[in-house]
Amino acid sequence: MLLLLRAVAILEGISYLALFAVTMPLKYMADLPVPNKYTGYAHGVLFIAYMVLVLVVGIYKKWGFKQMAILLLAAFLPFATFYVDKKYLSEGTALETAS
Repeated sequence: MLLLLRAVAILEGISYLALFAVTMPLKYMADLPVPNKYTGYAHGVLFIAYMVLVLVVGIYKKWGFKQMAILLLAAFLPFATFYVDKKYLSEGTALETAS
């Protein structure tokens, strides 16, 4: 389950960056709204999946409120899901060894 959370975290981060760095400039500068629409759909699904997985895995592994709050807030900041993957979700980290 943790591996799935890590994969979704990385994909959510990539979709977030693609949405803001690639498709939004295409939409507003080149008048191409279609890539933004589909990237936005994908990002929305990945965002919700990430949130649900953080809650499910956090409850299953008995993570504390602070750790779960950090992981949930990471979805709102660019590059933050990559940071939490490295710091909190990778093998041998505090969250993994504490459970």
